[in-house]
Amino acid sequence: MSRLYLVAGLLILLMGMVVFRLISIAAVEGGELKLLALQKTERVNSIPSIRGNIFSDDGSLLASSIPKYSVHFDPITPSANVWEKELTGLCDSLGVMFKKPASFYKQKFRKARNAGKRYVLIAKNLDYPDYARLKTFPMFKRSQVTGGMISDYKVVREYPLGEIAWRSIGYEKLTENGDSIRVGLDGAFGKDFLSGVVGQRWERKSGGGNVWKPVSVNNIIEPKDGMDIVSTINTNIQDIAHFELKKQLEAYNADHGCVVVMEVETGAVKAIANLGRNAKGNYVELRNYAVWESHEPGSTFKMASLLSALEDELVDTTTVFDTHKGRWKVYNKRVKDSRWGGYGEISVAEGFTVSSNTVFAQIIHENYKENPQKFVNHLMRWGLHEKLDLPIVGEGKPVIRQPGEKGWSGLSLAWMSHGYEVALTPLQTLTFYNAIANDGEMVKPRFIETARVGNKVEKQFEKEVLLDRIASKENIGVAQDLLKYVITKKNGTGHALYDPNFSMAGKTGTCWKNYWANAEERDYISSFVGYFPAENPQYSCIVVIHEPNQEKGKYGAEVAGPVFKSMAQKIYRSSPTVDEVQVAHQKDEKLDHTYESYFVQMRKNHSTVPNLKGMSGMDAVSILENLGLKVEVRGNGKVVEQSVNSGTALKDVDKIVLKLS
Repeated sequence: MSRLYLVAGLLILLMGMVVFRLISIAAVEGGELKLLALQKTERVNSIPSIRGNIFSDDGSLLASSIPKYSVHFDPITPSANVWEKELTGLCDSLGVMFKKPASFYKQKFRKARNAGKRYVLIAKNLDYPDYARLKTFPMFKRSQVTGGMISDYKVVREYPLGEIAWRSIGYEKLTENGDSIRVGLDGAFGKDFLSGVVGQRWERKSGGGNVWKPVSVNNIIEPKDGMDIVSTINTNIQDIAHFELKKQLEAYNADHGCVVVMEVETGAVKAIANLGRNAKGNYVELRNYAVWESHEPGSTFKMASLLSALEDELVDTTTVFDTHKGRWKVYNKRVKDSRWGGYGEISVAEGFTVSSNTVFAQIIHENYKENPQKFVNHLMRWGLHEKLDLPIVGEGKPVIRQPGEKGWSGLSLAWMSHGYEVALTPLQTLTFYNAIANDGEMVKPRFIETARVGNKVEKQFEKEVLLDRIASKENIGVAQDLLKYVITKKNGTGHALYDPNFSMAGKTGTCWKNYWANAEERDYISSFVGYFPAENPQYSCIVVIHEPNQEKGKYGAEVAGPVFKSMAQKIYRSSPTVDEVQVAHQKDEKLDHTYESYFVQMRKNHSTVPNLKGMSGMDAVSILENLGLKVEVRGNGKVVEQSVNSGTALKDVDKIVLKLS
């Protein structure tokens, strides 16, 4: 009996422990365990929003977010009645669409239904028209609850121009740490305009698998698409800039280069090309050199030096300087002209035209050595010591030293005068020259025209003036004349670019990139900055090419200048010069018939989607937008396909995709 009592006691003790544990789990740990169980079978997942499009100034797509759909089928969901009636029709439709026998799908679906599988793959990466077509198939046109079609999508960013301006158009992505990498326009305007609002929905793990399915057709938070932005980029000018730069880089076997074209009056950037040589030797968009790369500008900086001296009335264009046989000594160093033997005694105007380093070193050193801060103050007033505060991330920091700072010496004024011991990005240099073309008004480079939802403008980006006038009207006029002389005068460094039928103005620039190295190991930066036409300028432009093959050429006029000239002529020829053309009306029966069919459609009081096939894309879009529908157009020409069939009730439709040819 004692042994029996011992066993009974142990059993009672064990039962008590079990009861205690059950009470503990239910009362204390229950909530936490339930949450853990839910986390293993249910979750709240994000739904990506559709990122807004980026357009060029003429409406061409530069970047677009395309939803790619994945479709699965739950063969357990349909009732037996629906299954028997509509399975054959579904399999026939899928067979036609994906070019497989209907029997393939029928066997696949029956096998899955018998095995209790609830997530059978139909297709991945479908475009919207194909996805919309699937939703019209038997069984799939029913709701998810009764028909079993399960769809999901991911958003893919596409760039219709390919590599052209890819770095400037940019992108935004998250790293594994959750940090955001923002590049170009896409990165700059993502947060405020393009990204939209991410949605949320409940998902449940599919039985027996690791696949998550939406619990309901209704989301917790509906995703909100981002706004579109219209950029200042012109696809025609961008195309010209890209290929002219690439051609010259290849011709001179250079390391990398950039081109920027800006509208003089508004600061709107019409083209920005950046090409560098990759490991395979091909020229591609590696970095946004025009915005990022700060470097010594060389002789293009002489205009800033000249305007400083003119504003302080220290010299005028007739002041004469001795070039000292091309070698002028300042303390223990010599400033050298590119021409051996120098230019003799020449005026300031001639010194600028031939780009004499010795003349400009004397102008600045001799006149400002007692008060160097006075010279630096001019540069600071023009903002050359500060970034332009561009929306594009990664702008290079300019270098303008002040007296007393590290790196300043008695040689600084002489070297700064012709573009050494200072650093600017190409876009910062262009902004200064654009101000000269713009009669002294300095405007900030601008990349965006508007942010909009559909056709409704949400924000207009206006011209931003940085400085009303960088110099007096008289001195701006002098600067404009000298920039013309660089090209028109026979001894001008840019005279090889002269064309009697097309006027240009600008300044050449050539500088050592690593002037501390031996002469045979030094690399060069060749540049040209200016504007066109010389009278009433429309565009300003800068071309910078790094490390050209010196056996083929190194000077700005021969390496960078031809790119400027070719671009200027092509842009000017492609720009309309007549605002309005009067054309005598001629009767066109085909055109009249097209318009009449459009007019008939417009007069109808539609309650269903009209048949748009055969109609011009422009007319079709107008009709649909008047009906309150969103429209996405692919291609050009006439409508050959519409994603929503004619006769569909308008109240059931939100968006239509038109395929044109």
